[in-house]
Amino acid sequence: MRIAFFGLPLAAWLLHQDGHQLDPVVLSPLPAPGRRRVRRALGGQVIDALDTPRDELAPLIEEALAGADLLLSWFWTRRLPEHWLHTCPRGAFGVHPSLLPRHRGPDPFFWAIDQGDDRTGVTLHHLEADYDTGDTVWQEDFGGEELRKANAWRLAKALDRPSLRLLRRAALELSRGGTLPRHAQDETSATWAPAPTGDLLKCPWAESSERVLRRVRALSPEPGVALEVAGLRFELLRAVEDTHVARALLPGEAQIVEGVVRIRTGDGGILLQRARLESGEEVDGSQLAELVSARTEVIDSAGILGGNE
Repeated sequence: MRIAFFGLPLAAWLLHQDGHQLDPVVLSPLPAPGRRRVRRALGGQVIDALDTPRDELAPLIEEALAGADLLLSWFWTRRLPEHWLHTCPRGAFGVHPSLLPRHRGPDPFFWAIDQGDDRTGVTLHHLEADYDTGDTVWQEDFGGEELRKANAWRLAKALDRPSLRLLRRAALELSRGGTLPRHAQDETSATWAPAPTGDLLKCPWAESSERVLRRVRALSPEPGVALEVAGLRFELLRAVEDTHVARALLPGEAQIVEGVVRIRTGDGGILLQRARLESGEEVDGSQLAELVSARTEVIDSAGILGGNE
């Protein structure tokens, strides 16, 4: 069975190690480790979207797809034309990092954390022209304390292993002549997970500390929550709930107490633990407090240092 693969090098390498015939291997237009290893192993079968002009890419792929039995996708970042999905007689399948139909779209990590989901996971599904709408095959869930503490990057890494496991399981089952189940998605339960914009890139300071911290984790490490305290601009990457913030402060106002920056929320406050400066340098909470203090004459524990609404 010949597999047409679209996505990141890691999955291509693992499928190759499993003994599958991959041709073509179309690598996602994203910098990712493993490219050279895949190129060395598969040579002429590799089409790299990162260094192939977009207007030249489609003709190369269409020619290479002829004769492929199965299409598999793992973090391919562009829409696959509908006629490509119907080219391979064994079907076209991909893995999405959510429990479909919840959080369809490009950023399920942000939404799972920001909305406080108890469980998330991965879904192997039949690929259709519309993103993440195809019948599901298998799912693996993920949650508990690890999810409650994860930021977006850690959640993405945690879901890599189960998503690869489902992809490899599908390739093995189909290579043995089997078929994969189809379970229609419940459209009444579908939600969309677009990349955050506008107010979603800010903290809802008037709400609870728990809600604010979910937003911080959902936006970390990229792009981070953009803040300015006493004229110092930075991106907040990590914080914890705090009980030492002055009640006189309004939500979104900050002060230094015991050598760290603290910000008032709707029901308490948060303590800033890690931030990224405009230069790109990351600093811990005490270093951030020193930088803020250097920009204002008010450095005692009762001093309000700036608003962050």
